[in-house]
Amino acid sequence: MAKIAIIGEGVKVTGFGLAGAIVLPAEEPDAVRAAWRSLGTDVAIVILTSRAARVLDGEPSSWPLTVVMPP
Repeated sequence: MAKIAIIGEGVKVTGFGLAGAIVLPAEEPDAVRAAWRSLGTDVAIVILTSRAARVLDGEPSSWPLTVVMPP
């Protein structure tokens, strides 16, 4: 079964764990990049905070489907 992952500031992403998402809190740019690289092949959707999305801007991505939370 495909999974959903959430990457970004802890205060914005922690609650998604209650819904069964993989929560990857990342406050600093290096942590955001490390979380992105740690995604398993079973992750189909990644939700990013707007700050995490700015860090990953320019990363090649044909997988997974990525969406950005409103600020």
